[in-house]
Formats: sequence, C-alpha cells, structure tokens
Amino acid sequence: MSRFVELNLALILFLPWFAILGALFWLYPRRPRNPARKLFDAVSLAISVCAFVLAVHWAHLHAGREYGAMWPQILATSLGYGVFLAVLTVAFALRWRWLRGVEDYRE
Repeated sequence: MSRFVELNLALILFLPWFAILGALFWLYPRRPRNPARKLFDAVSLAISVCAFVLAVHWAHLHAGREYGAMWPQILATSLGYGVFLAVLTVAFALRWRWLRGVEDYRE
C-alpha cells in the first residue's frame, strides 16, 4: 500500500458516512435557508473535514508501532472520527443558538 493511501485510508473509508452526516447537517433544520446559514454550514463542514485529516495525520505520526502494524490505522481512525463528530457537534450547537432568535426558525 502506498504511503499516501495509508495516511488517508480512514478518510477514504469514512467518506460515504461523512457525506451522509454532512447532508443531514446541511438539510436540517430546513428553515431559515439564507446565505449566512449556507456559509456557516459550508465552513462548519470544511472545518470538520480538515480537523479530521489533521487528527488522522497526527495519530499516524504519534502511534506506537510496538503495538502492531495496524495500531496506527486503528488510532488514526478512532481519533479522526471523534474529532469530526466533535467539531460537527459544536457547529450544530452554535447554529441552534444562533437560529433560536431567527423568526423563520420559530414557525
């Protein structure tokens, strides 16, 4: 396996699941759907994917190889997924607080 694929295997394998979570984050709640909301959602998704990639690469560099050849992949996948969900959860909470005051959201 090439080094590039090895470093990005977690992203390759999680991409379909991230697409589903990203689509749900983007679509719900349906209102308000103004340009500010679209920008917030797009930036939130981009930050969560970037944080995932950074966490995966960090984990690969710091994983102890004495636990076996698969340990770097296991650690990277677990840590990356947790970071992705954490960033998306924070974005969801911030968006919810922001949208509470918007009239379209209350209807």
